Amino acid sequence: MTEGQKARRPGGRSARVRAAAHQAVTDLVAERGYGNFTVGDVAARAGVADTSVYRRWGTLEALLTDVAITRLTAGSPIPDTGSVAGDLRAYATGVARDISGSDGLAVLRLVVALSSAGEAGSESRDRFLAERTRQLQDMLDRARERGERPPDALEVVDHVLAPLYIRILFAAGPLTPVYVDGLVDRLLSFSGAVPDASGTQTRRL
Repeated sequence: MTEGQKARRPGGRSARVRAAAHQAVTDLVAERGYGNFTVGDVAARAGVADTSVYRRWGTLEALLTDVAITRLTAGSPIPDTGSVAGDLRAYATGVARDISGSDGLAVLRLVVALSSAGEAGSESRDRFLAERTRQLQDMLDRARERGERPPDALEVVDHVLAPLYIRILFAAGPLTPVYVDGLVDRLLSFSGAVPDASGTQTRRL
């Protein structure tokens, strides 16, 4: 075994442990709900030692926060289509796909539970919102650099992300392409920019 192989092995194992722990948390939330499992339960489901979980995350709450942030932010990369309307459509479509997947409802429920879990939960909520806002702001800043007039990040949260999340949490209906595009259209209209038939943003006079 070469020195390079030795150097790569810990990183590979670390990634596998993280992926296994994340999936274990998601499964346990779906099966038992928040607050009804321990680090030991996560470790057993993931096939790792308790010490591996504690060494990496320190507490169960830190692990749960990592799962929530990763599953609901890292899974939806920021698109770059050349227009704010195209970017928002692609972003909303990606979010809808992620939260409609097999683990989407469990992860959303985890975020809601963390948000009401005292001081630690508030910190988790703030970290999640900060990461979502950072992602959105990068996309919107790029649009401004192109000379477009994009909506504010909070407007995207209010008019696109919140309805998507609520529809999944309350089983209020499927996230169809027509529904998702309609949210983006209403956002662009509300913010003063209306997409034309090709999806390109035009300024309201």
